[in-house]
Amino acid sequence: MASKTDEKTIKAYMGEDTIFNGSLTFDGAVRIDGKFEGQVKTNDTLIVGETGELNADVTAGILISKGKITGTIIATERVEIHSTSKVVGNIRAPSLVVEIGAVFDGHIDMTSTDGKPSSFTDKKDPPPDN
Repeated sequence: MASKTDEKTIKAYMGEDTIFNGSLTFDGAVRIDGKFEGQVKTNDTLIVGETGELNADVTAGILISKGKITGTIIATERVEIHSTSKVVGNIRAPSLVVEIGAVFDGHIDMTSTDGKPSSFTDKKDPPPDN
């Protein structure tokens, strides 16, 4: 699965041996490969690398998870859970991508802010007729 956010656009990086407790607010893309506990708030992209472990409530535009996340996730655009990822907690997002091999234990709410179900964004693949 290709992501529009690549390594060149990352504004900040938290390495494998880093442990951080607190609140993180940022613009641009941030990648976490260490351990983080607390709260994350951004309108941009949060990437949790393969060695990343979050015990946090996350509000982001896009969340890309390749590591472990425990907590509530709210994304305004989408959440990607890659095959190396384990996510435990509830997710609210208009779009969710889960790769084969990924673990997700929680509930998903894909209704938009106006309470209506989110619509399909890919015009090539309309929803199937029931």
